[in-house]
Amino acid sequence: MADIDSLFKKPNLPSKTTLSSKKRKLEPFNPLEAYKSARVETSGKGKGKAAAVEDGDSDMMGDDGAAGPELPSGQVFDDEDDEGRFFGGGVSDRQVEILDFMEEREKEDTGPERIDVGWLRKTALNFEKKISKNAEMRGKFEDEPQKFMVSEAELDEAIKLLSILSEHPELYEEFANLGCAASLVGLLTHENSDIAGEAVQVISELTDEDVEAETEQWNALVDAMVDADLLDMLVSNLSRLDESTEGDRSVVYHTLSVFENLASQQRLAEAIATKTSFFTWILNRLQVRESPVTQNKQYAGEILAILLQSSQLNRKKFTELNGVDILLQLLSPYRKRDPTKGGEEEELLENIFDAVTCVVNDVEGKEKFVEAEGVELALIMLREGKMSKNRALRLLDHACGGEKGVMVCERLVEALGLKTIFGMFMKKQDAQTNEHLLGIFAALLRTLPADSAPRIRTLAKFVEKDYEKIERLLKLRDGYAAGVKAVERSIEAQKKQLDEEEWDEYAVEWFSRRLDGGLFCLQITDLVLAWMCAEDDGARKRVEEILEKKGMSTAVVRETLQEQLDSMEEEGEVDDETRNMKEMLATLIKFV
Repeated sequence: MADIDSLFKKPNLPSKTTLSSKKRKLEPFNPLEAYKSARVETSGKGKGKAAAVEDGDSDMMGDDGAAGPELPSGQVFDDEDDEGRFFGGGVSDRQVEILDFMEEREKEDTGPERIDVGWLRKTALNFEKKISKNAEMRGKFEDEPQKFMVSEAELDEAIKLLSILSEHPELYEEFANLGCAASLVGLLTHENSDIAGEAVQVISELTDEDVEAETEQWNALVDAMVDADLLDMLVSNLSRLDESTEGDRSVVYHTLSVFENLASQQRLAEAIATKTSFFTWILNRLQVRESPVTQNKQYAGEILAILLQSSQLNRKKFTELNGVDILLQLLSPYRKRDPTKGGEEEELLENIFDAVTCVVNDVEGKEKFVEAEGVELALIMLREGKMSKNRALRLLDHACGGEKGVMVCERLVEALGLKTIFGMFMKKQDAQTNEHLLGIFAALLRTLPADSAPRIRTLAKFVEKDYEKIERLLKLRDGYAAGVKAVERSIEAQKKQLDEEEWDEYAVEWFSRRLDGGLFCLQITDLVLAWMCAEDDGARKRVEEILEKKGMSTAVVRETLQEQLDSMEEEGEVDDETRNMKEMLATLIKFV
């Protein structure tokens, strides 16, 4: 007996560069071709060998000695068919004309089938009929799969046909209104996992970002699917899939693709994270040991990073599931070793670092990061890591930042991290590394309590060895200031070509160019210098001496801080953290 699973073979996993599979086209059935295939040439000539007829009963012989019954009246015979053995092919003159007419019509170019509301309603009706027929056949012959195989194959083809809608998003609303979106979602629970997988793939194609749908069209379709419990069904379906088989691996991939498509809207991203067990599935999937790392594992890490970036609510939910500790355990093997370069494992490492970095921006994430000894792990990576080194530094920068970063900063000092980060600072580094180091310095000086042991140890590091760190800061400042000046000269030249009334239109663009030119790093550097001038008289004196040699004074530092303060004043209503930042800047300006 035929294996029912063989009827629904899944394609190979799509390549990494494509998130939706190639659309399949259902070849239309041509009744004319089927009709003509059985037609005998009207000439009456047989194309095969004539069957030999042995002498039989004399009753079959006519009066003229010919075998067989009497010839039908009114038939036309070919001149070469003197005996009329083939009765003119069995068709009359009228039938010959009809067949010739049909043949001519077939040769004409009738163009592709028109995809419109009429086509959709006909297709939708057929789709619903196939679902009902398959359910009926399965109910009648539950233990005899060979009897519902045909209905299963027909349902599979009906599902595939729906993928053409991705090229006609103007039909999405009608598709949803007809109830077909809900019916398609309902197939996710089909007993045949291949049917469920086909439904997932079509949903992935219909919701793909490459579909040129208007927001209203996309929302109409997706909302109908979500109302039909799409999210829970997708997660539930994942639990019954076995990725050791090629077909199920493909279904998992397309399921993740659907989640990625839906996560493009924050409300849906939050629903995925907070109203389903998808985070739990991802954490379990990431902990599966694989060598080499598979595409689905890497994709799961990518979806996790996307969901965590999209919403603070998602990050809070994730920390409640002990997600930070699990991700740090996954990062731990890379303390000293690197993943295979250019492979899935390297991308997975990037995704996990991105996910943790997102979480530690919030106070709950910072607390979990400290509890799980994330600071210590990051410091080990800074000392001994290779590929993980820069990513660990970025992670520490984000973890230390913000008013609530004090717990991370204190643990950094307690774990003897000052020696590590100041040692890196005194060596030549790339621009991104310097930016993260400056961010950590600013966080330490901003958050560590006055007269506390961690703060005193931090200040001591800045002033040791004859203020070499101060000199390094001022050297970096020269580079940042030069970059900003170059951009400002270009902006001034552009202003001369514009009317003053047009300047406001370019204000955002010009500010962005200044940031790219080094303004952000210049602001952080001057913030650190201002703190040192306020905290230590010796540091202040050294800053003044070095600036004086260059024909400048601490006024340049004050100007940078004042510009930053002015930009914050223009923001209008602000939160507590921004308000405290403004107060800090106003105080520091008085010391420089």
